[in-house]
Amino acid sequence: MKGWIYTHDLDPILFTLGPLSVGWYGLMYGLSFLLGYWILVRQARKYGGPVSAEDHSLLMTYIILGVVIGGRLGWVIFYGGLPYLYEPLRIFQVWKGGMSFHGGMLGVATAWWLFARRHNIHIVTLSDLVSPVIPLGLMLGRIGNFINGELYGKPTDGSWGVIFPGDAEGLPRHPTQLYEAFGEGLLLFAVLQILRPYLKRKGLTTALFLVGYGVARALVEFVRLPDRDIGYLWKFVTMGQALSLPMILIGGAWALIVLMRPQPQSSDSA
Repeated sequence: MKGWIYTHDLDPILFTLGPLSVGWYGLMYGLSFLLGYWILVRQARKYGGPVSAEDHSLLMTYIILGVVIGGRLGWVIFYGGLPYLYEPLRIFQVWKGGMSFHGGMLGVATAWWLFARRHNIHIVTLSDLVSPVIPLGLMLGRIGNFINGELYGKPTDGSWGVIFPGDAEGLPRHPTQLYEAFGEGLLLFAVLQILRPYLKRKGLTTALFLVGYGVARALVEFVRLPDRDIGYLWKFVTMGQALSLPMILIGGAWALIVLMRPQPQSSDSA
C-alpha cells in the first residue's frame, strides 16, 4: 500500500495441478452459471413459469454455449481486428483471453431463440425470465477482470486509485472493473428485482435491462482506457460506448412501444 493507494498484487491463478492451471476469472464464470441456474430453478419451483425446474439445466446449457461462442466471436469481430483474419485459428485460443459482453449478449439471444422455438415459448417471455439474473454474472465477471489486473481505467488523483502490475506508467488508476461490477452488476440486479413486481407487461423487464446495462457501461467508459489496438473511435467515444448505444436506443424504444400498447381487457370487465 502507498497511503490510501492500493498496489494490485493479486495472483490471477487460483491453483495449479500439474499442467492444469485454474484461474479466478474462469472460476467467476463457473460461479455465475451456477448462481444463475440456482436462482432460476428456485423461482420456477416457487412461482412457476414458462420453463419447468427440470428444463432449466437444458436452458443453462444453451446459455453457456451462447455466452462462450458469442462472447469469443464478438471479441474477435469488435476488438480482435486483422490478426484474426490472417490467422483464423487464433479464434480458438480462448485461454489467451478475449471475451466481449456485447457478442455474448448476441450469442445468448440466439440461444434463447433456439430454446424458445424448441419448447414453444415466446422468446420475450423467456428473455423477461432470464434478464434479471444476468447482472449477477456480470458482477462476478468484472471481479474476475479486477483480479486479473486487466481493463483498468485512466489515471486518478483519488485515494481509491489502484496501481496495476500491467501498467508501464505505474500510475494510480480508476478500478473501472469494480465500477462496472457495481453499476452493471449489483445495482442493475437490485433495480430489476425491486421493480420486477411492477413490470407486468411483457418485454418491460428486458427493455429495462438493455437500457440499464447500456447506460452503466457507457458511463464507466468515460474513465476506462479504450482498447489498446483500437483507441477512440471518435474523440472520446470508445467501442464499448458505440456498442452500448444501440442497446439504450432499442431498450428505450421497446419500453415506449410496450407502455403505449393498449392492455387487453379482462373478460369480467364492464
